[in-house]
Amino acid sequence: MGAKENVLRKIRILITNEFDSPEEAFQFFDSNEDGRLNKSEIKKMLRSAEINGFISSFVANELLKGYDKNSDDTINWEEFKVAIAELERDA
Repeated sequence: MGAKENVLRKIRILITNEFDSPEEAFQFFDSNEDGRLNKSEIKKMLRSAEINGFISSFVANELLKGYDKNSDDTINWEEFKVAIAELERDA
């Protein structure tokens, strides 16, 4: 299993085991309640998924590059749903 697959698996496990729905997870990590996950909120999610601090910044940047379709340096709920769908598809 590659690094990307391992990260995605850990995120999927976190969301599945700790929350009733992906929306609940999104709302939990959206600490400023602005409807978007910024880089620090994404890093908090990654740490909760046991992705160590050394690579969490890199992974957060990669997630933003991959899913931030409107280029506002955040992941909104619609973009998060796309990421979750990919997690479920790749499971």
